[in-house]
Amino acid sequence: MKQFLIIGLGNFGFYLATDLYRKGHDVMAIDKNPDLVQSIKDHVTQAVVADATDADTFKALGVTNVDTAVVGIGSVLGDSILTVLNLQEIGIAHIVAKAISDPHKKVLEKIGVKNILFPEKDTALSMARKLDNPSLIDYLPLMEGYGIIELAVPEKFVGKTLKQIDLTNKYGVQVVAIKGMGVGHTPFSPKADDILNREDLLILLGPEKGLDTLKTATQK
Repeated sequence: MKQFLIIGLGNFGFYLATDLYRKGHDVMAIDKNPDLVQSIKDHVTQAVVADATDADTFKALGVTNVDTAVVGIGSVLGDSILTVLNLQEIGIAHIVAKAISDPHKKVLEKIGVKNILFPEKDTALSMARKLDNPSLIDYLPLMEGYGIIELAVPEKFVGKTLKQIDLTNKYGVQVVAIKGMGVGHTPFSPKADDILNREDLLILLGPEKGLDTLKTATQK
């Protein structure tokens, strides 16, 4: 049995902590949000409401002997960095940190983090492999409230770039792939200046509400 410290109980941290605990490990879960701590308390060894950016937090909790500390904080880069520095200060040897962007990853590398997870990128690459086979789309593991659809390019989008249709800002929807016969398209990781053709098929990922709004808007 190993001892793990999981910091940040968003979806990533929650599922990581609970799965490690189910596998028989000793897991302490930490977050500033009491509701998140409450939701996980029966599924880990110990759940604590604490601020990991406070230099005294880890000393007070006595977690200097954990095998691995996982920093799952991603939304606020500064909090992620401070947490890592605090863990290093108390001598935690094995630190794993989540990155949400390439700049975030670079900063973590600069301060000496060798084990960096990039779950959004890794998920996108896995999704790309599955999207290559349309029959696998229904089996993509998506968060609750989110979905993935195939959408034939609406007439009002034909001849426009992804930047011009601006689906991310308008609907919170991300174009993760373009399937079709259009010349010059890279199927996955499309670029903002990619021009949409009538024969293309968009693979869209986003909140169900945004996807529904987009579908309604394009039918008008």
